[in-house]
Parts: sequence; C-alpha cells; structure tokens
Amino acid sequence: MNNKRKFTLALIIFSLTGQIAWVVENMYFNVFIYKMFRASASDISLMVQASAVAATLTTILIGALSDRVGKRKLFMCWGYIAWGVSILAFAFVRIDVIASVFGAAANAAAVGVSVVIVLDCVMTFFGSTANDAAYNAWLTDRTDETNRGRAEGINSMMPLIAILAVFGGFMGFDLDLPESWTKIYVIIGAVVLLVGLSGFFLVEDAPLAKKPDELGYLATILYGFRVGVIRRNRGLYAVLGFFVLFGIAIQIFMPYLIIYYEQTLRMSDYVLIMAPAIILAAVFTAVYGKYIDRRGFLASSVWPIALLAAGFILLFLFPAIVPVTGFAMKALVFAGSLFMMMGDLSGMAVFGAEIRNRTPEHMAGRFQGLRIIAQVLIPGVVGPAIGAAVLKNADRIVNSDGTTSFLPNSRIFLAALFVTVILAALLFAYGQRAGRERSADRP
Repeated sequence: MNNKRKFTLALIIFSLTGQIAWVVENMYFNVFIYKMFRASASDISLMVQASAVAATLTTILIGALSDRVGKRKLFMCWGYIAWGVSILAFAFVRIDVIASVFGAAANAAAVGVSVVIVLDCVMTFFGSTANDAAYNAWLTDRTDETNRGRAEGINSMMPLIAILAVFGGFMGFDLDLPESWTKIYVIIGAVVLLVGLSGFFLVEDAPLAKKPDELGYLATILYGFRVGVIRRNRGLYAVLGFFVLFGIAIQIFMPYLIIYYEQTLRMSDYVLIMAPAIILAAVFTAVYGKYIDRRGFLASSVWPIALLAAGFILLFLFPAIVPVTGFAMKALVFAGSLFMMMGDLSGMAVFGAEIRNRTPEHMAGRFQGLRIIAQVLIPGVVGPAIGAAVLKNADRIVNSDGTTSFLPNSRIFLAALFVTVILAALLFAYGQRAGRERSADRP
C-alpha cells in the first residue's frame, strides 16, 4: 500500500471512529442520563460544559506536548486505545451497580448523573488527546493549501456518517433498558480500542512534524495567547472568532435534538427519517470540499450559513408554530433537518480548512488548543446554557415510575437562528473590509 493510500485510509478510519465515539458522547450520553437517571436540562447542560472544559485543557496541554515531542502517531494510537477503555467503563454505570455500591438508601439516579459527568470528563481527556490534539495536528501536518479543502471535506462529513452509523446501529436496541446501554458501550469501546491498535501500522508522521524551536513546554502552551502572535496572525484569530459563533448556534439545540425528535414530536421512526438526510448532507459536504479549494473562505462560507438558517426556520415553524401532522410533518422535519445538517457539516469544512490554512507551519500542535477553545469550549459552555435557559419553563411529562422529565421545544432553533444571523452579519462586514483592503493595495 503506497503512502497516499495509507494516509487516506488512516484519515477515514481515525476520523470516522473518533466521530462515532463523539456522537455517542455528544448526542447519546444526553439520552442515556435522560432515560436512565431522569436528568434535567440543567444536568445535561452541566455535562456538556464540563466536557468542553476538559476537552479544551487537554488539547492545549497535549497539543503543545506533541509539538515538543514531534510525533503525533504515539499520541493518536495510545490515545485511541485509552479512549476505548474509558468508553468500556460506562458499561458499569447502571442503577443496580450504583445502588449496590452506595447502598439502597442512596439516591441512585442523582449519583448516576454525577458519575456519568465525571466519567465523561475522563473519557474526554483520552478522546481529546487522541483526536482533538494529535489527530487534528497530524492532519494539518500531512496536508497543504492544495488539498486541505478535499481532506477537510472528507473529515467534516464523518460526523454525519457517524450519526448515520450510530442511529442505524442503535435501532436494534431498546434504549429504555439498561442492558442495551451496556452492550452499546462494550461495542463502541472495543472498536475505538482496535482502531488505536491499527494506527501503529497505518499512521505515518509527516517528515517535518518535529520540534521547530527551542521553546520550553510552558512557553509552547502559551504561544498562541501571546499578543505578538495574535497580531501576526490576525486572520487566523478572526476565523476562530467566527467559528465560536457557528459552534454556539449548533450547541444551543444539539444536546436536546434526539430528545426533541423522540419525546416532543413523538417520532419513534426518526432514524428512518434522518438517515436519508444524513446521507445527502454527507455527500454534499464531500463535494463541497472541492468548491472550498477553488473559491476560498469567504465565498464558500455563504452557502453553509444560508442552509443552516433555512433549516432552523423550518424546524422552528413546523409543527410547533404552524401545526402539521402525519406525512406533512415528517416531510417538513426532514427538509429542516437536511438543510441544518448540510449547513452544519459544510460549515465545519469551511472553517476547518481556513484554520488549517492560516496555522503557522510546523506549529499545528500548539494551535489546536485555540481551535478547541473556538470549536468546543466556548460553544460547549455558552450554547447549552442558552438552550437550557430557553427550555427553563418547558412542558414536562410524567414517566411510568412517577418521575418527571422536560420536553424540549422548537424555541431552541429560534435561538440558534438568532446567533446565525449575527454570524452572517459579521462575515459580511469582514468580507467588505477585506475587499477594501485589497482595493487599497492595488497600484
């Protein structure tokens, strides 16, 4: 197998497997504590926020360390192995196990929520080491401006393919049963662990992925926060700022999306409705990567923002504001979800490619912390908090065991639309300013 094919295979395997693990965390941990431990919107928001903080600190520390060591491969492979083991540990997070450890008098549900949040942070440490810090720095090292759009197109469509794989795989499980979750965690954990082992044979470090200077470890960690570095890389930090708003819009609704489909809209077949939307959005994102390489950042950012806004409008209006039922409801939810997913994934490709293009050469590791602050920390703290605030007075249902659970409503999409409009306005202003600067530079 030649180097190009090995690179492509490693890109696909590590990206897809990492995204499957993140989908389980970002979309199904919420369902897990909602169903198994009757978690509230505030509990879910706290879990997302804690995980975002853990991911950011890990990426800053390990990204800088990988720059110092100069070998992404070791962090990727051993990180994925440890990541898999940490996912396997969730197989033991059950009401019966918690009750046996803490005693029958303990509030097993409340303890379960706390255990999940803590273990999620542990899992995030290994996942961010392997994926956010090492894998993303490796991908930056192994690509350049001639192929980053295509590589990022593949990389950015993996979250949707992962969603499709997880949705399809989870269809065979009754998520109201604890034993179903045990099986899920065993399967996902084993797959991630095996991919880590495969990396020893597939992954090759870039020839120049080595220590570029004599900065100490602390100086390497703090490098991207220096005023002089910010001034020299204004474009990079502007794109990171736009990425923050993009991520906030996504995180306002994403932690509650599956609960909204299943519990609020009563779409027991939401997987069958979402699968075609996921496939189409993934294909669109892969093709759109070539457009990004041709047209550049500003031109290629227009369609993702427009599609995202269109999806939010449809999901907000139907069926909650404009009542529709039956096939019409499912068709409109499908259309809104399709536009939202196309905008989400193609937007990730646009911002991801531009951040890699503007990252100083041979310094990818130390800048992964800044990327994760923009992509995970700020959106992961602010977005779910906005979503929880919007859902503060949401309707509640009584469960079969007498407990109550909240029902997400479509106002989360209206809040996400508001942030998207702000992003569109700032991108337009940035484009206008860039155009004036180009005109002033012409003789």
